[in-house]
Amino acid sequence: MANYIIRRLLLLIPILLGVSLATFVVMHAFTTDPTEIILGQHATAEKVAALRIELGLNKPIYVQYWDYLSSALQGDLGRSVITKTSITAELVKRFPATVELSLVAMIIASVVGIVAGVISAVKQNSVWDYGTMVAALLGVSMPIFWLGLMMIILFSVILGWFPASGRIGIGLEPEHITGLYVLDALMTGNLSSFWDAFKHLVLPGIALGAYSAAIIARMTRATMLETIRQDYIRTARAKGLKERVVIVKHALRNALIPIVTVIGLQLGQLMAGAVLTETVFSWPGIGSYVVDGIMASDYPRVQGTVLLIGTIYVLANLAVDIMYSYLDPRIQHS
Repeated sequence: MANYIIRRLLLLIPILLGVSLATFVVMHAFTTDPTEIILGQHATAEKVAALRIELGLNKPIYVQYWDYLSSALQGDLGRSVITKTSITAELVKRFPATVELSLVAMIIASVVGIVAGVISAVKQNSVWDYGTMVAALLGVSMPIFWLGLMMIILFSVILGWFPASGRIGIGLEPEHITGLYVLDALMTGNLSSFWDAFKHLVLPGIALGAYSAAIIARMTRATMLETIRQDYIRTARAKGLKERVVIVKHALRNALIPIVTVIGLQLGQLMAGAVLTETVFSWPGIGSYVVDGIMASDYPRVQGTVLLIGTIYVLANLAVDIMYSYLDPRIQHS
């Protein structure tokens, strides 16, 4: 197991290098020069040249990349060319918001996906089965930003049930312990902050988790259909066990390995998908932070955030691979 983990960790190095290089090239090749945004279109050539020297944009492109990479390896992702603030400090401050949103979305997706998939498999070819698969198809097909906007119009503007944006009401922030508002409010017994933070999480959590819920439901259904046709399931039923015990204890338990794998992979995708969700709901996480950086051609901000998201994604995949190899040792030798 140790050798397997070491091999997988070594494979992460070229992947992250590729992510950093691709982001660096795209930002420098296809975005507006940040000096034009900072100084405006009517700035003199002398001011533009002086600012490019100050920002290090006058250096050869390979030198800029090497400076960025060497600083990143030391944990320094640079400073925003627009706000002059530390990228690392901003990401540390915003990261808990994205983690909280992604975890809530993953909980919603897992519960809804597994329950819907199990019932759909047990009631194969029923109205519930067809309805679940149609809903899963819609969940896979609907863009996150469109679903988010429709939910805001219906549940915030028309019905007024949930807030349309933000993470918590003004003045209701709980005492900072973990940075996760819902958890911090519970730990400090601040029920008003807990309820307000929870209401702010509902719409973006559902919008972000809809796609993953659809994927998990389809995987659960397919796996359960294969499992409930096995001989040991027929034997369990022949022994007179209750159907609920047969499905939950015998069928679902043995079908969980591929389902857990999909859930782990979806968690990494949720971190990346949070970019659109946070933008639609004005959620103060790393997703909205990188979008603002793209609009402002803020090279360091985008490069640092994408590198963080890429690291999280590959580490999530690594965790899934390690867990899967632990459950099935044959994978370690493949």
